Amino acid sequence: MKQNILRFLLLIVIIGSGGAIVYVSLHYEPNLPIYNPSDINPQLVDKTVRGEMRNHRVGDFKLTNQLNKTITPDNFKDKIYVACFIFTTCEGICPAMTGNLKSVYKEFLNDDEIMFLSHSVTPEKDSVPVLKAYADKFDVQNHQKWHFTTAPRKHIYELARMHYFAATDSGDGGPSDFVHTENLVLVDKEKRLRGFYDGTDYDELDRLKEDITKLKEEY
Repeated sequence: MKQNILRFLLLIVIIGSGGAIVYVSLHYEPNLPIYNPSDINPQLVDKTVRGEMRNHRVGDFKLTNQLNKTITPDNFKDKIYVACFIFTTCEGICPAMTGNLKSVYKEFLNDDEIMFLSHSVTPEKDSVPVLKAYADKFDVQNHQKWHFTTAPRKHIYELARMHYFAATDSGDGGPSDFVHTENLVLVDKEKRLRGFYDGTDYDELDRLKEDITKLKEEY
């Protein structure tokens, strides 16, 4: 009698587990991909890291934001953030991209997990006051959430090509080098790259918003 009861209970457990597996398989949405250099168009990856197949993360950086505050990875600890590269005198993709990204900023304005990081690719022109005026132009009032930053040109260009893979790999960060890209990069709390988006495309911005929500669900 006792053996029959045990068999019956075991059968219930097996049926329940099978049902759970079927439910999960039907409703589970896979996590966002984790991008490494080997997953990305080689033209966007610096040759020194092009062969890396795992464990890529955004490395150390030291930037200065529109409030003249030093910005490092510590500012993004336990945060999801969107990175991009702009220059304030741009009359083409940069204002379009920044204006579009503002819609994402507004959607997650009250979400402390989400931040934004814009790097100036013309740091010799984009001083702290210029970046502050640029942030004000787009009505960015939460300066702790969206950082518009400057740094030595070589440092910015290395970030673009060796860390975020947001621009073509040609160039050395010197005076004649120039980065101009519409790419937005989604970075998770472990500093891994989780998505790339055309910041001038409305559909891509919608996809970014959806992916941020998906990424939040991972945590």
